[in-house]
Amino acid sequence: MNKAIIVKLMITSLGCLGLFAPSQVAAQVIPQPWVSVGGKDGETTYAVGARALNLGVELGVGPDGATGVDVLKFLRLPVVSPYVGVGYYSEDKGVAVSGGLQVGASDRFFVGAGYNSVRGVNGQLGIRF
Repeated sequence: MNKAIIVKLMITSLGCLGLFAPSQVAAQVIPQPWVSVGGKDGETTYAVGARALNLGVELGVGPDGATGVDVLKFLRLPVVSPYVGVGYYSEDKGVAVSGGLQVGASDRFFVGAGYNSVRGVNGQLGIRF
């Protein structure tokens, strides 16, 4: 074979290997749970949530006993993880939108702040396993 063809094949092979090589992942996907406390209209609101594979689910209790579920989409950045979400709440509260960010405080803990149109402003504390 021609030397130039061999060099081109090697460069192409290495490029494809770098492009299509699987990235390192954990053997088991472990969700990252959190608790959230906030307030709206002078009432305290609560929520619990979990995140895995940059998707999250949050179960919350808002004013007047309204309960609901939010589905969240996280954008993974090196230190912070902003998110947006949409949910549905009872007690005629209807559709809720939410957004916020979570920041890694240490290897095992993270903190966050967010806003939910039904539950108001909230603070979050979570753990990584």
